[in-house]
Amino acid sequence: MDILYINTDGGSRGNPGPMAIGVVFYNSDGVVIHQYKQCIGEGPNNEAEYRAIIQALKILKKSDWFISNNLAEKEVICRLDSQLVVEQINGRYKVKKDHLGKFIAEIKELLSDINFKISFTYVPREQNKLADKLVNEALDEQK
Repeated sequence: MDILYINTDGGSRGNPGPMAIGVVFYNSDGVVIHQYKQCIGEGPNNEAEYRAIIQALKILKKSDWFISNNLAEKEVICRLDSQLVVEQINGRYKVKKDHLGKFIAEIKELLSDINFKISFTYVPREQNKLADKLVNEALDEQK
């Protein structure tokens, strides 16, 4: 089984305030194979978390890893340090804010044509340090 790990993080300074996202792709050996950071405007922290996942899925779908054959032999594990967002994506927690529902809908749309196993799991912040670092770098560079 070919496993790809994607760590994402989103943050907002001021909540709401300036937002940024960080995305890190790891191969099955834990080696970083791609990283991405971007400032994404103003808004709350949860919005940044969702937008990080959306950007990660967009990057995934354009990657050689996704385009290659044998998708049945592949698995993607998305790791986030926001338990709330993980539980909302997995459908175990209700999305109470309407504007966040559009992000869930966009994620579901991006997932609709994926023909391999993809999961979203919570990890402690200590296991998401590089994605968090990218968020802070993007926010610092914006100044």
